[in-house]
Amino acid sequence: MSAHKHFRGTTLAVASLLLGACAAAPDIEAPFESPVTVQPAIVAAPGGGIYLANSGLTLFEDIKAGRVGDILTVRLIEQTDASKSSGTSISKSTQATLASPTVFGREVTRNGVPILSGSISGENAFDGGGSSNQSNSLIGDITVTVVERYANGNLRIQGEKWVTLNQGREFIRLSGIIRSFDIGPDNSVVSTRVANARITYSSKGALAAANRQGLISRFFNSLLSGF
Repeated sequence: MSAHKHFRGTTLAVASLLLGACAAAPDIEAPFESPVTVQPAIVAAPGGGIYLANSGLTLFEDIKAGRVGDILTVRLIEQTDASKSSGTSISKSTQATLASPTVFGREVTRNGVPILSGSISGENAFDGGGSSNQSNSLIGDITVTVVERYANGNLRIQGEKWVTLNQGREFIRLSGIIRSFDIGPDNSVVSTRVANARITYSSKGALAAANRQGLISRFFNSLLSGF
């Protein structure tokens, strides 16, 4: 194989690894559209009365969200703190001694030193340790929409909020299930009361791009690099 072909093959291999490292870095998902609501089945009712079924007349009802299409505010008070440490210590020691044999009651020696005796010894030790600490905090508000109401009264909510700044855009997404009982008088619920919660906070723009690793750095920090 000529040097030109060898160089070309090496170049293609490096390019493939770099593309794999680039593909390993997940991109931010595109913003989703307005939530698709699931309307409950409407049962036709005969007219003629003062009360009409499925109408918007609410004489004795508070402002709390309870129907599909209503909105409410979620108070984000997420805070996590995790810590983990581990340590391992192993040691092993081995020793064996071979006594000098005797011939006719005397040890086999050379210049007065036994030549058939010996000993074997060995020692092995291992010490390892590791620790990990992580802390996250997310505080703020986001107003979401009720997209579905279950038979037991629970509400499925979904929404997002985008904020455009000078150097980029920031967004918060939230979806999950809440109980009507957990909604406060001000039509809000804390995020710790949201079941199956999926909360996303990220950004796009010049600042977000500046905080991302470059192509070469992502390659050497990926599993493909071998380091």
